[in-house]
Amino acid sequence: QVQLVETGGGLVQAGGSLRLSCEASGNFFRFNTMGWYRQAPDKIRELVAIISRGGGTVYADSAKGRFFISGDNAEGTVYLQMNSLEPDDTGVYFCNFKGLWSSGAYFDMDFWGNGTLVTVSS
Repeated sequence: QVQLVETGGGLVQAGGSLRLSCEASGNFFRFNTMGWYRQAPDKIRELVAIISRGGGTVYADSAKGRFFISGDNAEGTVYLQMNSLEPDDTGVYFCNFKGLWSSGAYFDMDFWGNGTLVTVSS
């Protein structure tokens, strides 16, 4: 079983920065993608950024130019550097790993952390 733990959330003023971290534990070799999603109050969970096993990245339009995703697939770690934060960035941030390679086999599985709260004050 794989578990994900996010850290780095908190309260920050608009214009500030935060760095979120997510670390996987358990039996794994690689993941297909690692990413971050956000769920604002009374809204559905939405993609913020993902990074593929090959290093390709995808960002939500709202994150482009302000947020930067990085990670080490073999280590099962992913980071989200968030700059120029805005009140609309407030929400619970979840890391998500998709597609598990483990013990020589591939598992089409989806793993989620419990989330870390980011609050941006105006």
